[in-house]
Amino acid sequence: MLNLLGEYQCKCDAKGRIMFPAGLRKQLKEVVHEGFVINRDMFSKCLVLYPMQQWSEVSAQVGRLNRFVAKNVQFIRRFNNGATRAELDSAGRLLLPPALTSFAGVTKEVRLLALGDRVEIWSQEAYVEMVNEDVDMAALSEEVMGGINPDGDAK
Repeated sequence: MLNLLGEYQCKCDAKGRIMFPAGLRKQLKEVVHEGFVINRDMFSKCLVLYPMQQWSEVSAQVGRLNRFVAKNVQFIRRFNNGATRAELDSAGRLLLPPALTSFAGVTKEVRLLALGDRVEIWSQEAYVEMVNEDVDMAALSEEVMGGINPDGDAK
């Protein structure tokens, strides 16, 4: 099970490639050979990079939706729209698809945010906005985590 950690500042070249940080490559050394899937985030103007195993798990969840329910089909289309297979090249660079970089507003300055089993890819500007959002962390923590006992079970 992956437990990716870290925040990385990167540059995106004119061809849409970012040098994948050594710290992330090291954390992904067991799975990097399998490749990745990159896609739009469902909640924010950023991209999500899934190691192939994690993409397969998420995709399997989506695949269990009943396709005879119109909302499910709409979700499946939107979730998969833009999903692109990606690999690191021999120089350790990741090519970001133009349609996805346009969606996320990625230009030269990029932030990668490792979140357990996936990596978010943000434009520097959108990342700063997200970090500076006015969020009451005490209230959010209580709402999200307050129902979890120390042994991991929900109350």
